[in-house]
Amino acid sequence: MQTVGHSEHTLKTALISKNPELVKQYEQLDPGEQRLLNEAFRPRSDLFGPITLHSPSDWIISHPEAPQDFEQFFSNLHRKSPSPGKQTIYIQCIGLLGNTRSISEEYLKWLKGYCEAFFYGLTVKLLEPIPVSATRCSFRINDSTLNLQIHAGQILTFLKKKKPEDAFCVVGVTMIDLYPRDSWNFVFGQASLTEGVGIFSFARYGTDFYSSHYKGKLKKLERKSSSDYSVFDDYYLPEATSVLLLRSCKTLTHEIGHIFGLRHCQWLACLMQGSNHLEEADRRPLDLCPICLRKLQSAVGFRLRDRYKALVRWIDAESTDTPRVTPKHSREELVTLPKPVEAFKEWKEWVTRCLAVLQK
Repeated sequence: MQTVGHSEHTLKTALISKNPELVKQYEQLDPGEQRLLNEAFRPRSDLFGPITLHSPSDWIISHPEAPQDFEQFFSNLHRKSPSPGKQTIYIQCIGLLGNTRSISEEYLKWLKGYCEAFFYGLTVKLLEPIPVSATRCSFRINDSTLNLQIHAGQILTFLKKKKPEDAFCVVGVTMIDLYPRDSWNFVFGQASLTEGVGIFSFARYGTDFYSSHYKGKLKKLERKSSSDYSVFDDYYLPEATSVLLLRSCKTLTHEIGHIFGLRHCQWLACLMQGSNHLEEADRRPLDLCPICLRKLQSAVGFRLRDRYKALVRWIDAESTDTPRVTPKHSREELVTLPKPVEAFKEWKEWVTRCLAVLQK
């Protein structure tokens, strides 16, 4: 295992900048906020650590990118920021996210609540769920997993046409695997920064994704697109577990971060790190490093204390009991579905420590 190391001076400059105006802006932050953000360049910080590399297939090694510091982000004239009349994040569900409609609706509410806390101060709304056929996108069977995939780029085109007038962005979510072009194996998500649209799949986050082969689902195994969307009827859906929800929240907020103009983080362990595979995605923390957090704060305008408290409230808030059908039960047997937040326990403790620094 290797670590990506930066000097204290480099991290301090990436966070604060050498531009006098941006330095002044930083000095006007609440003392508690400065104290937390300064953890970025504090040696041996127990809140923010370095990026670790575990294999040559990790993102930073296989996809070299120039790092983006706060000054580069702030001075980017082409990045999107919420503006009066355009401060709403819309979530468009494509297909179901659970094995019944009620579970799918509840899962969407969990994602909505999480986004409201993460992008604190913005409005988050759910659009009416749609089937895959409504997008008229191409689809195929993946050569490796033998599971169905839908074309991410064509769905982005669909979402662009459907974007409401008051939208900062529209993000599609699905439990069906994605591919961006024929030459690619898959993609977790894809976004268009200029158009303010994105599509993200949680399919590979299910524990049995790689064993849920659908090779015999079609009469003829075709590798090209088709117009017979009936293949998605009763398609496999993973169990709504705590780990699945955590991974979904990670992907959703990471990709929306790109729409704000945040590039892949090269500084510290951070939600905005790129990932090539599930193991690498799981290593990413659930929240932002101080440098990326300052970027998002400058775009949205929240107070760090308010945002962290909202995230804790989301974890603590109990879900309304929702009728649920599990594979072991018939459709007449219903059980309740509380919000599964067991996997968020360690992260909640981390957020609580950040709040302690802010309120010291």
